[in-house]
Amino acid sequence: RKNVEDFTGPRERSDLGFVTFDITADILNGKNGLQTFWNKNTLMLFFIFDWNVKQLFLYLSAEYSTKNNALNQVVLWDKIILRGDNPRLSLKDMKSKYFFFDDGNGLKGNRNITLTLSWNVVPNAGILPLVTGSGHVSVPFPDTYETTKSY
Repeated sequence: RKNVEDFTGPRERSDLGFVTFDITADILNGKNGLQTFWNKNTLMLFFIFDWNVKQLFLYLSAEYSTKNNALNQVVLWDKIILRGDNPRLSLKDMKSKYFFFDDGNGLKGNRNITLTLSWNVVPNAGILPLVTGSGHVSVPFPDTYETTKSY
């Protein structure tokens, strides 16, 4: 018999958050550089597919702090964009692809949950750079729990 520590999570209830978001992205061919910005709660992404870019791995993450952890990071959504795919991405009323669990009660009433779009450039050859968008938005979470299953 062996003692194996249980890492499945705390025994008390944990917060589960739901986020709905819009993303508008336009992946341009050209030499204009890379930039992101938020426009009316919509993140705009402009990127160049050059000769060495095979695909982009986009992901939306949430960052927040709680009394137990100075930094919490959770990936909520991701997408792979291949060379040759439609370069225009227009996603409306998207729901998170992955569960947004906190390991306690750090989401309820949290006023500073920051959503950031980041991406990895997957090259044909060379290093894998990680790029974090310069645009982000902070959203407050409600002070009360919702008990209906409306998501």
